[in-house]
Order: sequence, then C-alpha cells, then structure tokens
Amino acid sequence: MEPAVVQETEVVAKAKRRRFSAKEKLRILRLAEACSQAGEVGALLRREGLYSSHLTMWRRARSAGELDALTPKKRGKKTTAPPNPLEQEVADLKRALARSDARAAHAEALVALQKKVSDLLGLKLAMEDATP
Repeated sequence: MEPAVVQETEVVAKAKRRRFSAKEKLRILRLAEACSQAGEVGALLRREGLYSSHLTMWRRARSAGELDALTPKKRGKKTTAPPNPLEQEVADLKRALARSDARAAHAEALVALQKKVSDLLGLKLAMEDATP
C-alpha cells in the first residue's frame, strides 16, 4: 500500500478581497462575449476565478455608460466633508450660555429664598441696588 500524498495548503491569516481594474473587467467581458461554444464561458469563469454575477454586474455598468463604475470602489464608511470650524465654536458658545443661564437662575432662586427667610424671621435686608 502506498502512503497518501498530502498537499500543503497555504492558510492566510486574513483573506484579501480581489480587486479588478476597469481594464481587466473589460478584457474579461470581451473574452466572455467571444465565447461561442457551450461551456466556454464557464471555463473562462473558472480560469479567472469569477462568478457569473460578476459578468452580470460588469455588463450592466458598461451598458449604462459607467466606465468609472467598472473601477473598484473603496468599501466601508464614506468620508464626509470636514466639519465647519464655526459649528464647533457655535456649539461651545451655546453650552456656555446655557451654563451661565442656569447659574443665573440658581442665583435668583437663592435671593428669593433669602427674602422669604428674612420675611419669616422679621429681619430687614439691606438693599444692594441702593447707591450711597
């Protein structure tokens, strides 16, 4: 009995997504359209390592006149325009105004409480508004 031959397989830590340039996509589309025999398109897809859905999407993009759509797109969250520097300043000023309004309301409540306590105890408070 012969020992079994074990082929080594390479395992990559993280698989890399294949990207096709517009030139490659157009080349593969031309090859697929040149196929006339039954099974040639399947052989082409196996040879290139593609799925039939790739051809479908690429054909749609090409027929829509979107040559740019054939170029690979960056995946993930899209970058947004840089924030307006004035927006941050406005937000900071609004927070500061809300904080000072809250402090003023608190101070007014304390003054009103002092007046009520002095009225209850019969004490006369000195008027701050009077100028000498």
